[in-house]
Amino acid sequence: MKKIIGLCIFLSVICFTQNLKAQDYKMALGVRLSNMTPRINNSVSFKYFMNEGHAIEGLFTFSNPVAIGGIYEIYRPMNVQGLKWFFGPGGYVSFGDTNEASSGTVFAGAMGILGLDYKFNNVPINISADWKPELNLINGINFEAAAVGLSVRFTFGGAPRTN
Repeated sequence: MKKIIGLCIFLSVICFTQNLKAQDYKMALGVRLSNMTPRINNSVSFKYFMNEGHAIEGLFTFSNPVAIGGIYEIYRPMNVQGLKWFFGPGGYVSFGDTNEASSGTVFAGAMGILGLDYKFNNVPINISADWKPELNLINGINFEAAAVGLSVRFTFGGAPRTN
């Protein structure tokens, strides 16, 4: 919890003390660092904006367990240039477990996301902080609420289309 509070303070300081004008991006590729409790934890992240307010994000976890997930994200602007908040639903499939007895097991479930996204001006870097709870539905019902993460991505492509 202390890490989440510290991360929120860090993002607030960046956004409110600097007079940066940010620009939007079309695609981004980077990493999402997370605690190890959720199935989708430390991951490679690819985000694609379908239009100005809607994106899809793919997450690929290569640790144990190996997992792939997808999230549909809805973005809303805030009063700070370049800062947006977002939310959305998603799902995942994971293979294996930290327990060697169930290493060949396939797990699947639903997840949601709620977070803040910031794009720096004149630098192709985007950062985001999020909460991504998971509900495992296949091979055991389990709710994981402690799924928080920080993403750092390289952005490319122009501003998203508005249609």
